[in-house]
Parts: sequence; C-alpha cells; structure tokens
Amino acid sequence: MAESSPCGDNPRMLEQKWLLYAVLSAISAAVVGILAKIGMKEVNPILATSLRSIVMMLFMLIVCSIKERWTNLSQVHATAIVMIALSGVAGATSWLFGFEAYHIARVSQVAPIDKLSVPLAAILAVIFLRERPTGVNWIGIALIALGAYLTAQPARG
Repeated sequence: MAESSPCGDNPRMLEQKWLLYAVLSAISAAVVGILAKIGMKEVNPILATSLRSIVMMLFMLIVCSIKERWTNLSQVHATAIVMIALSGVAGATSWLFGFEAYHIARVSQVAPIDKLSVPLAAILAVIFLRERPTGVNWIGIALIALGAYLTAQPARG
C-alpha cells in the first residue's frame, strides 16, 4: 500500500521535498566514510559493519515506532517483503565491501568509486524498471562515471 505524501497533492511541494531528502541523503552518506575511517583504526571492518548495522536497525525501529508505521505492516505483500529483504542484503554487502575498502585505502579514493553506483543504478533501472533517461541524463550519468574515475586517481607530485 502506498503511503500518502506529507505534501498532499501539490506537485511543486513534492518536487522540492524529494530534492531536499536527496540532498540530506547525500550529506549523510558523505559523512559515513569519514566516521567509518576514524572508527575503524583498530577495529576489523566486518565487526565495524556489524556494529553499524545494529545501530542502524535500532535507530530505524525507533523512527518507525515514533512515526507509528507499524500499523501498515500487515498490508505489506510477500513480494514487497522479499524485494526489501534482498535490498537489505545488497545494502549489507555494499557496506561490507565499502568498510573493507575504507580500512585499506583513503576515503577520498573509495568514496568516488562507491559513487559508480549512480551510473550502475541508472543502467539497471533501464533494464529492469524500463526507465528511459534522456540524452542529457545520459551525459550526466557518463560525467558521474568519469568524475568517479578521475577523483580516485592517485595524487602525483
């Protein structure tokens, strides 16, 4: 069941709301690597990923409870649960590999390569969701890939 929007039916507010959430997501994601690198100085990356996952789960349980979202649980279809569970496994493997990379390399090297998820997600969305980016969108996607590659290059000099 789709959840009603906090913006009602106002498309302009919805447009601004998604962008605000996306920017806040990017800011939060940017801090992950920094905090992980500092926290993992003497901690195994697998243990660090596990601890992060526990904290994240507890945080989300609290948010779901505060927002009173548990009442919708019985309305979630089995297919949705399976897809969400698989998304969780994909996210966990992303964190696991990411924390291993942060443990070995500089955040300024790892983070740009991690952002290759953007062009990969666009390609997968075309294949599996039948999304159709425009030519300008494809140029942006290519620039993200190029930027990730260039940013991850070792410093010379």
